[in-house]
Amino acid sequence: MVTSLGLGGAEIGFLRPDRERAAKMLNLLLDEKVNVIDTAASYQPSEEFIGETIGHRRKEFVLISKCGGKFAGVDGPDWSAEIISKSVDRSLKRLRTETIDVMLLHTCEQEILVRGEAMGALVKAREAGKIRFAGFSGDNETAAYAAALPDVAVVETSINLADQVNLDLVVTAARKHDVGILAKRPVANAAWKNREDQPGFYGGYAQPYKERLAKMKIDPAELGFAGIPSELAWPELAIRFAFSHPGVNTAIAGTASLENTSRNIAYANKGPLPVEVVRKIRDAFKTAAIGENWPGLT
Repeated sequence: MVTSLGLGGAEIGFLRPDRERAAKMLNLLLDEKVNVIDTAASYQPSEEFIGETIGHRRKEFVLISKCGGKFAGVDGPDWSAEIISKSVDRSLKRLRTETIDVMLLHTCEQEILVRGEAMGALVKAREAGKIRFAGFSGDNETAAYAAALPDVAVVETSINLADQVNLDLVVTAARKHDVGILAKRPVANAAWKNREDQPGFYGGYAQPYKERLAKMKIDPAELGFAGIPSELAWPELAIRFAFSHPGVNTAIAGTASLENTSRNIAYANKGPLPVEVVRKIRDAFKTAAIGENWPGLT
């Protein structure tokens, strides 16, 4: 059983937040019964930090990580069985756990899935008790293909106000095959903010979403958030939208901020958006996307 809100651990790794405040953030999530923690081998020290700060509370959360790329000290090409196997072992050590609940192949091309070597390595890790479930992180047709594979139990895919293609393409396939869905990028990299207010590389990631939102012309005040400051209305609308769809189990919101974490928990506790609000947002996306190439963004 997973909570509708989870934590995405990229910011912990890439933004290098104050360690004490980040540790408080992780413990706050667990104290508030948020039980999904997502990270990846490539998120620099994210795995290590999670292991150091909440490894002693391991039984309280579902732990998800990702692998596939080569790393220092191990020979072999990306997506090879050796790389996958060694990456799983390294993640276990860094996360200070005996078992990782879900290990995802981290956004590989479909031909890698067809070849089968990478997924086969995850299956061996599962049979050895190193992971509980295998899955895939990615978007569009490749993620839909992954959802139909017999050894895939979970797919992580982009779902947010400005990224809705995967709701029709990937979530539909996942529901057909009884596969769990993690919604990544649920706050659309805060694309409603000004570029100068976006730290590091996240501003660049936000630009395509900013352009989409501008064309969609949605306004939180017209969607039940009248009288609420926009800096609070937008993230609440985004987070609640991401898990307001049948088949979407958890929205993993990435943050390194204690304040944002507290707010995200409060937003999630309000539950899904009203059906009519979800329909209006879906209609706005479909109308704005006519004649555009708006795939799920990896």
